[in-house]
Amino acid sequence: MSQSSNFTSGFFLGALLGGIVGGVAGVLAASRINQTNSAKGTSSLSQLSEDIRQNLADMSSDERMEVARRGLEDKISELNAAIEEVREQLGTTNGHFTDYETSTIDS
Repeated sequence: MSQSSNFTSGFFLGALLGGIVGGVAGVLAASRINQTNSAKGTSSLSQLSEDIRQNLADMSSDERMEVARRGLEDKISELNAAIEEVREQLGTTNGHFTDYETSTIDS
């Protein structure tokens, strides 16, 4: 019983210290990233968003719908690729590849 108590208290102490160290490291990294981004200049980002707004304002509604459709198709293809990658990673069970599409039971 003593070992279990020592393990539990050690586990919680380690989790607490790890959380504190990770939080401090995250804050330092975030502030450093903010400094480098502000040093590069955010005017280019605001200029880019202004250019995009101007281009959208100049387009007809059909052109805007086409741009939105293309963007959605790109996102769908990215999601399909990610799903396929995860399926391949999870598809090996005990060293054997399982084809999920052919292994399902048809009713």
